[in-house]
Amino acid sequence: MISQNKKTSLVIAIIPIIFLVILLAFNVWIFGDDSLSGYNQFALLLSAGIASVIGFFIKIKWKTMLDGVVKSISSSMSAILILLLIGSLAGTWMLSGIVPAMIYYGLDILSPSIFLFATCIVCAVISLSTGSSWSTIATIGIAMLGIGQALGIHEGLIGGAIISGAYFGDKMSPLSDTTNLAPAMAGTDLISHIKYMMWTTIPSISISLIIFSIIGFVSFGGEGDLNEVTNMQEALISKYNITPWLFLVPAAVIFMIIKKVPAIPALLTGVLLGGVFAIIFQANVIIELCNIVDVSYIKASYISVMKSIATDVQIDTGYASVNELVSTGGMAGMLNTIWLIVCAMCFGGMMEATGLLSIITDSLMKFVKSRKSLVLTTSGTCLFFNITASDQYIAIVVPGRMFASSYKKYDLAPENLSRTLEDTATVTSVLVPWNTCGATQSGVLGVATIAYLPYCFFNIISPIMTILFAYFSIKIKYIKDKGLKSDSST
Repeated sequence: MISQNKKTSLVIAIIPIIFLVILLAFNVWIFGDDSLSGYNQFALLLSAGIASVIGFFIKIKWKTMLDGVVKSISSSMSAILILLLIGSLAGTWMLSGIVPAMIYYGLDILSPSIFLFATCIVCAVISLSTGSSWSTIATIGIAMLGIGQALGIHEGLIGGAIISGAYFGDKMSPLSDTTNLAPAMAGTDLISHIKYMMWTTIPSISISLIIFSIIGFVSFGGEGDLNEVTNMQEALISKYNITPWLFLVPAAVIFMIIKKVPAIPALLTGVLLGGVFAIIFQANVIIELCNIVDVSYIKASYISVMKSIATDVQIDTGYASVNELVSTGGMAGMLNTIWLIVCAMCFGGMMEATGLLSIITDSLMKFVKSRKSLVLTTSGTCLFFNITASDQYIAIVVPGRMFASSYKKYDLAPENLSRTLEDTATVTSVLVPWNTCGATQSGVLGVATIAYLPYCFFNIISPIMTILFAYFSIKIKYIKDKGLKSDSST
């Protein structure tokens, strides 16, 4: 049995993870960006199967394992519903001309040299106001991606700027679920947590903005191909009725989120408003998309709006690059991502139900020998759960529970733990292709995770920053004095 030998137990416990990593790497090598079209999904299911075989050998009942998988999948249902709504929102916002209008006006005010910097700032401000990186990326993020592509900037760079800004705002906003979850797990209050995070988060986003500025001025120092920009604007205005009135819809959605309206009803409202504005402002597009002769405008409107919500929609503007920008997949376009999330949660649920995750995490505790190694181990564990459990909430909750007593043992205030959880678990989740966050943002933006990952500077720098602060004992808060101070002790 697996419990007879501690060394053997750890070796056996990591077998499904090793198998998964090898198979995922092999799939990427063979299929490239297409590996998410079912191949990685099956790799996750097969790895879950291996975990279940181990479960049988250690006398875990199949019902227990199945219940663990069902519970894991159930925890992702909210994310799945949001994904479906984001797909339908993208469809009605494209049909109504909302996103095309953002692209049209954005091309007027943004030059390639400042675009990445401005994108990061805009997404940070909106995410900070709304507390939702997902909503930010699904709305203004999609528009900024379209503008950046029109300016000739690589989609990976644009995605990195969007995600860096969105996750900064999400991480620092008191409205964010993860920003509330981390201090709750660590045992501190929300305001103290946010104030303490500023020490590592402000330097991280500042460095990221500097990098984006340098890339912009070095790689895109000119104004770009103005003829290309003009041609794209003409193609958009020839097909769509471009008017500032269209911005009332995203403004309404952002207002609802700021007012703490839950994401699902807020996004659903955005979908419906997008459909209404399409009927009001885009009669020509409605009739063209309906593609039925001698039909009333009411029926044509219903058909076109429903098509944009549910299925792949192609709008012909007469300009190939613009056609690509204004095409959407609706809810159907999100199904591949949902498929990935369900399979990832199967794997995470099976690993948890069989106790293999707890065996691995228990083994990690022996690496904690000092305050410095405690923070390093906490960060590593958060990253480990983002990769294996495929969910940022698990990556916050489990390490938070695991290490809370250890931080007390080393006289470290709980703010140290909550900061480490956010600096690592929250921001690195989007960098893992099979994590719910990585799969979602890749699906929403239509940019492969591997393409934007190298350019998510904020998400990469944040965990490094929190480890450096711990290593050099900078702004460490202790239980005894309840204050921030620098200390050379370990």
